[in-house]
Amino acid sequence: MSKRKDWWKSSVVYQIYPRSFMDSNGDGIGDIRGIISKLDYLQQLGVDVVWLSPVYQSPNDDNGYDISNYEEIMDEFGTMDDLEELLDEMHKRSIKLVMDLVVNHTSDEHQWFVEAKKSKENPYRDFYIWRTGKDNHPPTDWQSSFGGSTWEYSPETDEYYLHMFSKKQPDLNWENPKVRDSIYKMMKFWLDKGIDGFRMDVINMISKKECLPSYKDWINGNHGFKPYTPNGDSVHQYLQEMHQEVLSKYDIMTVGECPGVSPEQAELYTAADRNELNMVFQFEHMGLDNEPGKSKWDLKPLALKDLKQNLSKWQKQLENKGWNSLYWNNHDQPRIVSRFGNDGEYRVQSAKMFATLLHFMKGTPYIYQGEEIGMTNVRFSKIEDYRDIELKNMYKDRVDHLRWDPAEVMKSIYAKGRDNARTPMQWSGELNGGFSTGTPWIQVNPNYTTINVKNALEDQHSIFYYYKKLIELRKQHEIIVYGDYNLILEDHESVFSYMRSLGNERLLVINNFYEHETVFEIPENMNVQTSELLISNYNDASKHNSASITLRPYESIVYKFIN
Repeated sequence: MSKRKDWWKSSVVYQIYPRSFMDSNGDGIGDIRGIISKLDYLQQLGVDVVWLSPVYQSPNDDNGYDISNYEEIMDEFGTMDDLEELLDEMHKRSIKLVMDLVVNHTSDEHQWFVEAKKSKENPYRDFYIWRTGKDNHPPTDWQSSFGGSTWEYSPETDEYYLHMFSKKQPDLNWENPKVRDSIYKMMKFWLDKGIDGFRMDVINMISKKECLPSYKDWINGNHGFKPYTPNGDSVHQYLQEMHQEVLSKYDIMTVGECPGVSPEQAELYTAADRNELNMVFQFEHMGLDNEPGKSKWDLKPLALKDLKQNLSKWQKQLENKGWNSLYWNNHDQPRIVSRFGNDGEYRVQSAKMFATLLHFMKGTPYIYQGEEIGMTNVRFSKIEDYRDIELKNMYKDRVDHLRWDPAEVMKSIYAKGRDNARTPMQWSGELNGGFSTGTPWIQVNPNYTTINVKNALEDQHSIFYYYKKLIELRKQHEIIVYGDYNLILEDHESVFSYMRSLGNERLLVINNFYEHETVFEIPENMNVQTSELLISNYNDASKHNSASITLRPYESIVYKFIN
């Protein structure tokens, strides 16, 4: 039950995408020693946990999410000695390390797959999913989430293997107990080194439907994650076995990335008495600016009421049952201040507003690198300047095959492309934002001269210090972690406001979502004039009378009441 006071409930997590965080040797690629050099910065911010995106050996078809050896470090990132030093230095600063666990698939260069494709009799053959074709066509019409068929022909044995992502990412066959045992052994290898948990990549996709059915409703080859693809029949059995064999033996944190999961399903994954995961990443709120039934590239404006209803649904349905993860950004999502906010005149105010809205909800908050200084989306002029395989495949499909207007396709990339999150961390106004003395693997956002860590640390009213204050408040006020959630003024067209309550304490969280002034009517049972102002994203909170507050653009105010 969520009443338990586990350490990861009161924690704040910071995600590092190592390729783009800090380069220590001038090769243009972020690395582990670069991360070590910035740990004092993370300690100053106050985060409790770092989630480190993959640093394992990989040919880098999908930026490290295609792993060729789970127990070696990618040369570009450093050595195992570097990783062990990073872990030691983090623990010295009371920061825990959560590693990425990518076990839905491996790289096609993993030794398991190299062996598996040699013959149908090979001992590793059943580590992967193979089917014969039909009339020189793939076994089914399944479409990869990166575009094209999920099936790749292997001439060595005249069969096709399944890959839900890139053809260089063959899916593992979790029905094979030898696969599961090998994965559990690998997990223990890392946990015995002292890491503090796992973020599990697309973990709800490890169980596939046995019949591998056909489908006809995919759109332009870009609509992956059909209802039968995630949350397969055996996924809970596998996770409970994983918990019994591995997770239960360590005091760790687990979060499962679960595309297509509903609150009801998330409760199954996260309820403490089911012994599966601590929390999941869900994506419903990340799809509210897509055209319904279409891909993420088909844009529509966000409706505030949709966001209120969606986030509140997750808050209420997991209350006292499971546990929520709270996030706006990660390595796969565009920058929130550009996506739903205002990255121009009101960049600072809207970045602080989104932080307030998220961090006072019930769940474990995640900060993605650069979010704490208000980094924005990037607009490269040429498709050649982008690096992401998903983005490039979509561009090629829509421009080359479907003959769409390249300028319109670029609008979708500017809004939703994953490279928006992957431009290098902006440390200073120096060359390449202080990220590297060499040529970065992907260009730095040109606004690094003004938006950077150095400037943020020199301004006591910066977004950085606002995040620091939010983290401090979480440690001071148990109601922020454990209080119940209730949405108020559901139909207000401009304000996202909610109440948290615990015992005789209440928090009133008020957020003006837009760049125009608006009036917030104070609930009748609350006397703001005798309350404690916990935080405001303006240097002075707006004036109020006993009945209402006139909120400035993107203004956030949080009051604490004691009955």
